Amino acid sequence: MKSEFDIRGMTCSACSQHVEKAVSNLEAVTKVSVNLLSNTMNVEYDGDKINELDIIDAVDKAGYQAISRDKKTLVSKDNSDDEISKENKDMKFRLIVSFLFMIPLMYIAMGDMVGLPVPNIFKGPENSVIFAFTQMLMTLPIIYVNRKYYINGFKSLIRKSPNMDSLIAIGSSAAFLYGLFVIYKLAFGLGHGYQDIVHKYMHSLYFESAAMILALITLGKYLEAKSKGKTTDAIKKLMDLSPKKAIRLEDGREVEIDIEEVRLGDILVVRPGSSIPVDGKVVDGKGSVDTSAITGESIPVEVFEGDEVIGSTILQLGSLKIEAEKIGEDTTLSKIIKLVQDANATKAPISKLADKIAAIFVPVVISISILATIIWLITGSGFEFALTIGISILVISCPCALGLATPVAIMVGTGKGASNGILIKSAEALETLHEVGAIVLDKTGTITIGRPEVTDIINMSEKSDEEFIAIAKAIESPSEHPLSLAIKNLDRGDDKELKVKNFTNHLGKGIEGTIDGILYHAGNLSYMKELKIDLLLAENKAEKLSNEGKTVLYFSDSHKILGLIAVADKIKKSSSKAVDYLHEEGISVYMLTGDNEKTAAAIANELKLDDVMAEVLPQDKEEMVRKTKEGGISVAMVGDGINDAPALARADVGIAIGAGTDIAIEAADIVLMKSDLLDVVNAIDLSKQTIKNIKQNLFWAFFYNILCIPLAAGVFYKPFGIMLNPMIASAAMSLSSLFVVTNALRLNRFKPIAKIDSHEDMQFKKEILKEETKMKKVFKIEGMSCSHCSGRVTQVLNDFDNVNAIVDLDNAKADVEMPEDMDVDILKKAIEDAGYSVISIEDAKA
Repeated sequence: MKSEFDIRGMTCSACSQHVEKAVSNLEAVTKVSVNLLSNTMNVEYDGDKINELDIIDAVDKAGYQAISRDKKTLVSKDNSDDEISKENKDMKFRLIVSFLFMIPLMYIAMGDMVGLPVPNIFKGPENSVIFAFTQMLMTLPIIYVNRKYYINGFKSLIRKSPNMDSLIAIGSSAAFLYGLFVIYKLAFGLGHGYQDIVHKYMHSLYFESAAMILALITLGKYLEAKSKGKTTDAIKKLMDLSPKKAIRLEDGREVEIDIEEVRLGDILVVRPGSSIPVDGKVVDGKGSVDTSAITGESIPVEVFEGDEVIGSTILQLGSLKIEAEKIGEDTTLSKIIKLVQDANATKAPISKLADKIAAIFVPVVISISILATIIWLITGSGFEFALTIGISILVISCPCALGLATPVAIMVGTGKGASNGILIKSAEALETLHEVGAIVLDKTGTITIGRPEVTDIINMSEKSDEEFIAIAKAIESPSEHPLSLAIKNLDRGDDKELKVKNFTNHLGKGIEGTIDGILYHAGNLSYMKELKIDLLLAENKAEKLSNEGKTVLYFSDSHKILGLIAVADKIKKSSSKAVDYLHEEGISVYMLTGDNEKTAAAIANELKLDDVMAEVLPQDKEEMVRKTKEGGISVAMVGDGINDAPALARADVGIAIGAGTDIAIEAADIVLMKSDLLDVVNAIDLSKQTIKNIKQNLFWAFFYNILCIPLAAGVFYKPFGIMLNPMIASAAMSLSSLFVVTNALRLNRFKPIAKIDSHEDMQFKKEILKEETKMKKVFKIEGMSCSHCSGRVTQVLNDFDNVNAIVDLDNAKADVEMPEDMDVDILKKAIEDAGYSVISIEDAKA
């Protein structure tokens, strides 16, 4: 059996490891996966031997809470729906209380030693008990609000699996207990007049050490908690996509029903502008469907009777009747939601270097402390001396710096990323990104700008370019199709606004309308063939544009072709540079797209991608990411659409483009606010520098601790008389923490290695064909005797790039517009090779 649980109470990776270990110890459990980011646990087990209550009990004994997602089984007395928010608020409260009492405590304890004014009531041997007792009272609130460390730490110790909490609990407890011991000694010395005892112990208090241990560790935990991302919002937003209502045909009547009432085989009516309620087949009607919510592609799909449609996509034009084929959990959207949930739940936990070392460090330190205490007792030293040695070792070895090493560097790194437009939602993502060996890119909106724009204009008519564009814009103006919008947005053409009459939209084919009494048509190849328009002059150019992955629109009047306009989702200028950077880093770059293979291949060739997969559905994207990971490669996924959400969640690191959908952004670990692939390069570099900084922090944290352990153990006491007193222990511990924080602040010097042109990436400026300096020539041609001859010459000339030719059979000439730097002899030779003679070449009259 397989069950999924929500886990409450986890604050660090040691917690998730502890929960995983506790459940793994159950006899019938075969596999456990605990995800700290989403606070979930997946368990596979033998249902004949144990049940969910046994798993719940194991988690409860480990000191945490669990709720079965399947049955909503309550595990804990506290069943707050907003548990995560409550935990974060609780941690913030603990942090405030800790520092509220620690700051005055440190002032009282050390103010006089550094020359700060301290009330006289805390000065001198006669006030030593007041001095010590006040510190104890100020330490108690800090201990109380942070009691979770003691509960979890001592539980782990009892179960013989000490963790970071165990060291915190032992170290701070030892310091506090020793402080109580000192208060008794001071009271005894003052009561019996033993001033030597008072002088010996009045500055040997450990209360400030206990307080600092708890306060600084709580600060680290709070910083770490702030950097954790939430993935549940992505699931909620996916669910919100699903239509809540549907219109069902019942005995010829249209009845609005709840989506839950839809049954297989129901005939549903879909009106323009509404969402298709469920997956099904078109049984009547035709329309243009915006499938971007599922496929991520910007160009709508034309659907007709017999075509399949996907629930939650939007019918832009037309009207449909569909037969429900998949409902409930079987719909494409529901499967996407499930994929996101599964991918998040099974995301491999990132092993924290600090926890790995702590697994060895903690028991070793405890052992050294106990051993040193026993050795000094055996050698004849007093109990007080031996106890001081044992506590000093625990205090100097307390992992304040160790606890801060990772979260402080992560916090500085994420802050620096945010200032550069790179929002890192989880510490795990920042840690993993530097190991990425492959990056999978979605096409639309990631590599490309995400919407169709005009790329080529070929005027094949006798009209000027401005007149041709004006007609094209006018005929497209009544249409709301994205391809029409691309043409309407052209900032070229005659300024005179042309009015269109008798506009007709032939769904899936094209449009027509009358301008100044002339009927014009615009559409695809099949529409032109249906109109019996002679396409001899346009076929080669259209085929060439199609091979480049562009969508070609034909324009004609009732008799002849007027020209072609090619539209495509353009590649962002920075995409090529980003791919080059990634290749230099030794990272493989793949592209996934729901678009056709021809378009995908054209983009892959231009960007020199390592591999490409076209015509893929969301589950295919997720599957490719999973298979790449199974090959032992760490994978990052970059996307912007809802359809990318499963792959983003499955990848080791999900990176969303800021201009993309909210759901993709929620499902991802990193968000690029500039919507530029160059920031992927910058994010990887930031990750590398942050990890380097973390390792430096960990090294120095242990260096300070390990260096002082022999000193604290009294190794140098007998030969040199050197012994670590409490103040030195506290100072060394504080110094190691200060060093770690200071080192982490060096990350503020980070500068992006890949520079981004802000004018280029955010504004998505439309780049219409750049005007080239052109010249016009008139070729006098001999040998043309029919329309086939003139068509042949026209085709030969127009096959050249940037050449527009109009052949006049009656006057035996060709009017040719060509680039100024082009050799006319090349065109002359082409005409002659076709079997005709060029009599003369003259400049065209203005």
